[in-house]
Amino acid sequence: MDAAPENRSLLLIVAGPAGSGKTTLRERLIRTFEPALQRVVTATTRPRRSGETDGVDYYFLSEEAFAEKQRDDGFYECAVVHGRYSYGAPKEEIAGKLGAGTDLIMNVDVAGAAHYRAIAATDPVLCDRLVTVFIKPRDLDQLRSRLQRRDPGRDDEIARRIRTAESEIEQWRQFDYCFISTSKSKDFQLLKAIYTAEKLRTPRG
Repeated sequence: MDAAPENRSLLLIVAGPAGSGKTTLRERLIRTFEPALQRVVTATTRPRRSGETDGVDYYFLSEEAFAEKQRDDGFYECAVVHGRYSYGAPKEEIAGKLGAGTDLIMNVDVAGAAHYRAIAATDPVLCDRLVTVFIKPRDLDQLRSRLQRRDPGRDDEIARRIRTAESEIEQWRQFDYCFISTSKSKDFQLLKAIYTAEKLRTPRG
């Protein structure tokens, strides 16, 4: 009789429009499964804030160190946020933890998810480990209501996010999984079920 297949560590990517609840779901899933499941710790050039710990909240790098790591192809992705500080997902952070058997979860936008899918097609670390999930709002009215509760009075910003959401929603078929957001509790049960099922899935290919 063949031995039972060994569960492979996963990189779970959760995407969805602003206001879809992806950050709340990520943190709850981590609390439920840690230490087996952890957040990807990214690198940044922004100054460390009071109470933050290097290597836990972020890897705090100087601009020079960040640029050097970028030149050495040390990030799976990197970006400049608000035209000020750089952020990046270190390859050694992701590869090291996946190699040690730790599952990872991160939130990205739709473009970021597409970037990781393209990388996983040829990257030996991410190949067969990447799982992408899209949280789809029931409709734009639901999303607008959530954004207004979260950021009251920011009508221009909310309108911009709704426009962005429209284009993001059109790409839901590109993801491994997609579910329509209803409540925090039901959304969490769906994400938990996806993660649990993927851990039991036999090797792909």
